[in-house]
Amino acid sequence: MKLCNICHKISATDQDHLDCIQKRSIEAEAEDFKNSLPEKLNLANNNEELDVGVKAILEHLSKSKDSDE
Repeated sequence: MKLCNICHKISATDQDHLDCIQKRSIEAEAEDFKNSLPEKLNLANNNEELDVGVKAILEHLSKSKDSDE
């Protein structure tokens, strides 16, 4: 028995829990998507063309998870 490196709870398999590994993977994918959102929308070049409401929504979505807590 050892501790899971992700949730720090006991793991009977001497490995990290599968659900913890999957959760970490999903969070990493979400972070990558969030960070690439402005580039996908080409915000740097078309900033003036976007409506103020759309800009506000995109800024809200691109904020880091830590600033919401």
